[in-house]
Amino acid sequence: MSVTINTNSAATIAKNNLNNSNTMLQKSLNRLSSGLRITAPSDDAGGLAVSMKLSAAIKRTDAVNTNLMNAQSFLQTQDGAFQIAGKVLDRMSELKTLAADVTKNATDVANYDTEFDALKSQLTAIGGETFNGVSLFSSGSSATTLSVATTESGGSSVTINQAALGNAVTNATSATDLADVSLAQITTAIENVATLRAQNGAQSSQLSFASDMLTVNKQNLEAANSRIIDVDVATESTQLARANILVQAGSAMLGQANASSAIALRLLGQ
Repeated sequence: MSVTINTNSAATIAKNNLNNSNTMLQKSLNRLSSGLRITAPSDDAGGLAVSMKLSAAIKRTDAVNTNLMNAQSFLQTQDGAFQIAGKVLDRMSELKTLAADVTKNATDVANYDTEFDALKSQLTAIGGETFNGVSLFSSGSSATTLSVATTESGGSSVTINQAALGNAVTNATSATDLADVSLAQITTAIENVATLRAQNGAQSSQLSFASDMLTVNKQNLEAANSRIIDVDVATESTQLARANILVQAGSAMLGQANASSAIALRLLGQ
């Protein structure tokens, strides 16, 4: 091997190796400190693109599940109104029975009619209840529906009812007084409200299963994304140790290569 002054090939090679080792060390440090396998697009461009799509799908899944929970709250609030309506109708049927007592005079019956009128007003008020500004009940003779998405892609949905509560209890609310309504009419109204509660429960159950499916889907999406984006700490720790040793060795060898030029000076001194 020739001895030269202007060119130190050994030092150049050692420097390049040291730079490469230092790059690997910094990459391992970045991965371990961030917990990510991909810290720059150049690490895995294709994997990064897939990860971004999966991350967006995970966020959409969360948002859809939130919407489902809000729809559940809507149905729970609606069912609470059904319960109160049922209690009001129960009291109406009780008043109708009490008013039929032969021992009650006209004043007693009038008192029952006063409460009956108040209960009719309460049923009407219940029919106007809202949830966050959205009507719980339809104002018409039939139910209207609200569509709730059940998938993050928006390709599937379920419907929940804005039930026609007013129409269900019309037999009881259209009567002017207790004498104008039969016990059978009030009983029919109670049965109608019971049917509406059953429909409410069925829709709530469907939403619960849809939410469970979203939860499972989110878990699977997160697992898939983790395999792409998250660092394997055990493997990367090994790479860090290797890169650290190479940096130390490269630094030592670069110093040794630079020192080798001193041979030329000793030759010139002779």
